[in-house]
Amino acid sequence: MSFHPLTNHPEEAAVREPLELYLRGHAEDDAAHMRAAFLPGARLESMRDGVLISWELDFYCQRFKNQPAADEAQRRRRIDSLDIVGTAAMAKITLEHGFATFTDYFVLLKTEQGWKIANKAFHAQPRA
Repeated sequence: MSFHPLTNHPEEAAVREPLELYLRGHAEDDAAHMRAAFLPGARLESMRDGVLISWELDFYCQRFKNQPAADEAQRRRRIDSLDIVGTAAMAKITLEHGFATFTDYFVLLKTEQGWKIANKAFHAQPRA
């Protein structure tokens, strides 16, 4: 993935690190990348058919089996926006995965271990 700055913030490259790990985790179907990107207590949440879906990181990571999708070459992922202030940041990412387009919103925090994803909220839009 090529690096195209979205901000002029000196922390942008560091904020992108966990987001790039997240994208790599999807591409490689690798939970280790997800665990490195997120804080251990992170939650991932969405609404499906009017019902709140709320996963702990461990549950989310069980979805990854180290077997990239058969259509991986056609999948697209991009960081759309970043906003960084002090030790907090937010990001929007779009993932186009065959049957759906996912819009992910992230809250990130700068920790002693570097920037980490604290939480994710997402929406899946079926593709025509």
